Amino acid sequence: MGRRGIKEYRAPEALALIAADRERTLLVCPSCGTRSIQRVPRRRSHGGAPLVSERVTLTCQTCGRHASYIERGGAEPPRDSTMDPHPLASRK
Repeated sequence: MGRRGIKEYRAPEALALIAADRERTLLVCPSCGTRSIQRVPRRRSHGGAPLVSERVTLTCQTCGRHASYIERGGAEPPRDSTMDPHPLASRK
């Protein structure tokens, strides 16, 4: 049985919606097809990246489904230096 009362997008739908939001394209609900997606917090008018990481919630006003993700701030360093790809040193 599913969780009652919680209307979340399925993973592929949520990923598509989040990708569209990050690319700043028109947000269309992948479930019901309407353009009534509400973004909280709203985008800033200057269009720059946020200074701090913040949680973004995308909610369809028609069907009530939602998805959330963390938008990374521009001033934060990588979480871990081992996550950066390092070129392999040539072996002699």
